Amino acid sequence: MSAYDDLMAYQRQTEALGQVAGRLGWDQETVMPSGAASQRAEEMAALEGVLHARRTDARVGDWLAAAVAPDAVAAAQLRQIGRMYRRTVKVPARLAEELAGLTSLAQGVWAGARAAEDVAGFLPTLERVVGLKREEAAALAEGGDLYDALVDDYEPGMTGAGIAAMFAAMRPRLVALRAAVLGAKAPAALEGVFAGEAQLALTRELADAFGYDWTRGRLDKAVHPFSSGSGHDVRITTRVSESDPFNCFYSTIHEVGHAAYEQGIDPAYALTPIGQGASMGVHESQSRSYENQLGRSRGFTGWLFGRMQAHFGDIGIADAEGFYRAVNRVHSGFIRTEADEVQYNLHVMMRFDLERALIRGEVQVADLEAAWNDRFKADFGVAVDKPSNGMLQDVHWSCGLFGYFPTYTLGNVYAGCLNQAMRKALPDLDGQMAKGDVSAATGWLRDNLQRHGSLMTPRETVAKACGFDPNEAPLLDYLEAKFGDIYGL
Repeated sequence: MSAYDDLMAYQRQTEALGQVAGRLGWDQETVMPSGAASQRAEEMAALEGVLHARRTDARVGDWLAAAVAPDAVAAAQLRQIGRMYRRTVKVPARLAEELAGLTSLAQGVWAGARAAEDVAGFLPTLERVVGLKREEAAALAEGGDLYDALVDDYEPGMTGAGIAAMFAAMRPRLVALRAAVLGAKAPAALEGVFAGEAQLALTRELADAFGYDWTRGRLDKAVHPFSSGSGHDVRITTRVSESDPFNCFYSTIHEVGHAAYEQGIDPAYALTPIGQGASMGVHESQSRSYENQLGRSRGFTGWLFGRMQAHFGDIGIADAEGFYRAVNRVHSGFIRTEADEVQYNLHVMMRFDLERALIRGEVQVADLEAAWNDRFKADFGVAVDKPSNGMLQDVHWSCGLFGYFPTYTLGNVYAGCLNQAMRKALPDLDGQMAKGDVSAATGWLRDNLQRHGSLMTPRETVAKACGFDPNEAPLLDYLEAKFGDIYGL
């Protein structure tokens, strides 16, 4: 066997073990008994130790030095393995294991603190997580910017400065649009009580409509919806609120977008480094495209209106147009995951600034709640009323996912570009979606983006699908046109 063949055989086992670790995480968030938390933390730390040892094995470096790529796919595999190897060897095994164990435990501490509205009970654990993440960032950065080193885990090639510049370009138009919308007459909201079982039944119809493959997945409930896995085992979760069915429906469509990406990757890439999404930003482009540009479109909501009536009877909204406006109603609120399209990115921008300052040591963990509350009041004009609506609302920091938040907005930017290209290619898309048929759109995304996995870099992946270099203008144009129409601006 050649060095390349030896490396790929070895890597396949590493990828398989990584999937096992992901399955442990899925179990922890869905069905694991609460008393198992400390044991699960030890299990996760042990498995991370095995994975770290494999990823830093000296043979990987030797194989990379000797391997010759026979084609473009092999070259992409070597690029991905080389990138991971160079990053991982910088992080001591002790640190990798300690982070895996601590962040496993921290999720349970966060959930308990969130339920009890107890910031003080969470801060000591968060302090430890931030300390370890700063240590990891310092090892990776080798004298460079600490936050940049962490962002590179989720969006290779992106930097904090690049993100800040993009956000600065977006903010004025978003703020102006929000002011105009909130100054106009709001459409009627959906109100009432919607039985949880009926919501879940309709949720399965939505997953079917967007092409989720149930033979390679399943749907469960979780506190914070997520998608997990790749290849032939890609699972999704949602949550139910009987007063807010849109939370369940659009959380599900969002996670189906993530899952469809993983299920849509060329099967030949399974259990290889390119057999997964190109980055979290590209991943979010799929989930946000499914959720917003498709799921909240006038065409699709017309079909969903009929399905709502079939499951719940009279829902208090007279027609499909009123339902479309209710789905897209702009409203003040504390929760990022429940935010409308106009304000969502402003929630992300706030988190980006806070976590960047936290990792750089410009904000301390003890001062984080005050910093969050001050910034929220400045950005949204409302005082945070309780911690679960403030700094305890997101699970990310307890998991150590610093650098992850900005990829949500980057995904929206990519989605805006993809929507522009897709609408040009599929001029009758709204007519098809009005019948509940989303297959033209999901097929276009699969053929033009999803099937490639990590064959290309993130920006190359989006640029190839769109036919132009991604930028924020298509997203902002889409938002202004859509909400200008809904609110008569």
